[in-house]
Amino acid sequence: MNRCVWLLARLPARPGPSPRHAGAASAVFRSLGGLWHPSRAAASSSSERNGGRAPDTTLFVPLHVQPLAPGPEGDIGAELTQPLNKSEVLKILNKFYKRKEMQRLGGENGLDARLFHQAFISFRKYIMESGFLSADVHIILNDICCGAGHVDDLFPFFLRHAKQIFPMLDCMDDLRKISDLRLPPNWYPEARAIQRKIVFHAGPTNSGKTHHAIQRYLAAKSGIYCGPLKLLAHEIFQKSNDASVPCDLVTGEERVLVDPEGRQATHVACTIEMCNVTTPYEVAVIDEIQMIRDPARGWAWTRALLGLSAEEIHVCGEAAAIDLVTELMYSTGEEVEVRNYKRLTPITVLDYALESLDNLRPGDCIVCFNKNDIYSVSRQIEARGLECAVIYGSLPPGTKLTQAKKFNDPDDPCKILVATDAIGMGLNLSIKRIIFNSLIKPSINEKGEKEMDAITTSQALQISGRAGRFSSVFKEGEVTTMHRDDLVLLKEILNRSVPPIETAGLHPTAEQIEMFAYHLPDATLSNLMDIFVSLSQVDGLYFVCNVDDFKFLADMIQHIPLNLRVRYVFCTAPINKKQPFVCTSLLKFARQYSRNEPLTFDWICRHTNWPLVPPKNIKDLVHLEAVHDVFDLYLWLSYRFMDMFPDANLVRDIQKELDNIIQIGVRSITKLIRASEATSVSGAIAVPDDFPLQRTEVNDRMLNLEDLPAANQDQFSSAAKVPGQKRLRGSKALGYKPAEVQSNMKSHGQGSLAARLVREGLLTQEMLKQLEREWQVHHDNNGNFPTGKKDNQNGSEGTGKKKK
Repeated sequence: MNRCVWLLARLPARPGPSPRHAGAASAVFRSLGGLWHPSRAAASSSSERNGGRAPDTTLFVPLHVQPLAPGPEGDIGAELTQPLNKSEVLKILNKFYKRKEMQRLGGENGLDARLFHQAFISFRKYIMESGFLSADVHIILNDICCGAGHVDDLFPFFLRHAKQIFPMLDCMDDLRKISDLRLPPNWYPEARAIQRKIVFHAGPTNSGKTHHAIQRYLAAKSGIYCGPLKLLAHEIFQKSNDASVPCDLVTGEERVLVDPEGRQATHVACTIEMCNVTTPYEVAVIDEIQMIRDPARGWAWTRALLGLSAEEIHVCGEAAAIDLVTELMYSTGEEVEVRNYKRLTPITVLDYALESLDNLRPGDCIVCFNKNDIYSVSRQIEARGLECAVIYGSLPPGTKLTQAKKFNDPDDPCKILVATDAIGMGLNLSIKRIIFNSLIKPSINEKGEKEMDAITTSQALQISGRAGRFSSVFKEGEVTTMHRDDLVLLKEILNRSVPPIETAGLHPTAEQIEMFAYHLPDATLSNLMDIFVSLSQVDGLYFVCNVDDFKFLADMIQHIPLNLRVRYVFCTAPINKKQPFVCTSLLKFARQYSRNEPLTFDWICRHTNWPLVPPKNIKDLVHLEAVHDVFDLYLWLSYRFMDMFPDANLVRDIQKELDNIIQIGVRSITKLIRASEATSVSGAIAVPDDFPLQRTEVNDRMLNLEDLPAANQDQFSSAAKVPGQKRLRGSKALGYKPAEVQSNMKSHGQGSLAARLVREGLLTQEMLKQLEREWQVHHDNNGNFPTGKKDNQNGSEGTGKKKK
């Protein structure tokens, strides 16, 4: 008896069951451990449910609980009772699982059907695979096996195990409080401590709204400008200092203090993510406020609008954001003064499409929505003896500015611009006419899904508004499309009213995620973010921004040992996850950091194979752009971990050299395209001018014969078989007409296949003569075609292999 008392005294005190049927040993255990009340658990669960919506339990990742091995004290439960018959135990466990009452109790304690099933599988595995069980579980199972207990008595032990593998069940109330995002204005006490004046400058592009806000900014004793792009921050930085208003520059990758002794200036121009919400200013300017709805970056505009501690906040952007800004400011007790502006110069939507690049005029800008079309169009323009500038998003800022300067220079022969929607903001361009090459643009929705859809009215207005700007040599602007059938759609889009912006973005802060991690120490950062978003509560004015990029980086570096705050910073790095070299670099940076090994200038040079040479083809150019982004990443991290990224100045120097190398490549981009086509993958075919490529192209891959409508396949199968012809990638073949061939078109008739191939640049005069000779030999010998290949009915063999 003394042995039993000693053994029982060593048991941990835990809440135990209050079963309807219990044996003597169970009663002894319960008397030691206390009682478990289903009604109390149900009441607790009910209070949790009232605290917010039900969590998305698919995000709950179960932890592994190691089966027990016998300890030095031996199997206490077996000593108190008897060894368990595992086959009987399995029957009891399965019976427990099927009990509707147990599933109901599980639901009352936060275990929905999915979690209940997962917890049971883990519980059963733990029971069956453990070398021995804790005495409390062993005694209950023994009583049930002997008929002295009821299967329901297992529930408290099952629930205890469930909370071990799903620790969030025990702290759901705390997690809901941490992820409660319903009162964002309260996050900024400095801003709430003052009464701010809010002025909304509303109007279309080229209306002078930002100019008026900047004039007030320059006249203030202190001020901050917050813009969406580094180029805009640089522009205001330059404009301020040119106006003898000392101004610093702050972007994610750069800090420029104009004071030689390093003191902060009274004014600062920054990218909006970098704005300081605790420093007091007289005037703050928030540019492009409509981006508050952006699925990825909208949180930065929300933070600036609610948090900037300035006496006057001047907000610039589309009128569609007026109502939302007014509502947000109503929640802070601040009124909004609205100043409306009209466009300074007229703009006209033409009644005709361009249809052919032969109709280009000086001051034209062709807008494409992917780089492949940029390459294609610029190649075709040069084939017509014209020079063009090229601007797209992944080019370094210095290269963009150089190309813009080239296009704007009246003494430069370059009079045509080919660009993506990157020209929509941040660059001053002398454009007479905007020509949309396509109206279909890939986008990412709030769920992180890629969509292919027509551009929005807001996007169309933003891009179209670049034509005929007040400060350019063209005082009137024009807008049209490349293809005739797109013009009707463009007019329809531009005639729609811009829908009002209804919600502002929010994003979990590092402090909130740290508090989550305190409660869930074994969860991964990606899983913490998922659970946070799932439990978060927002009112009707806000939405939680898409965190897919953050989670992508979190999963990528999860295996690297880093503390949570450092891991969070690495995951907020502004990189393009579609660039493998940049992602690999981030991974290596994180690994070096975890080893406490500084990333020196020599290390980064070895990693990027510096020095680099001018690109020889498009692939080289794309890689150089990626290396430039890696340097940006290094600089971005250097301002957050200065001791581990110590050579920022040296890296910035070689980044400037790299920018010059990329400029060399962009200046000769058509040569790079030709070099790329010479080594392109066989199997791609050319298409005519009137073929709607933008509606057929999938994920920017090459357009192959099988991608064409069935009615077109026969037409192109013979074209694909032309011997000796370089096959052009997708849209690169659109309308390409070498000048030397056009003069010979008349001799071949306008309606024949040969004439079409000549017009499209697929055949030269010499190739036609060679074809005639080979066909004559074929006809005379009545044999196979000289390529030595069997005819393929659909032409796919001819398009898929090179002639040997």
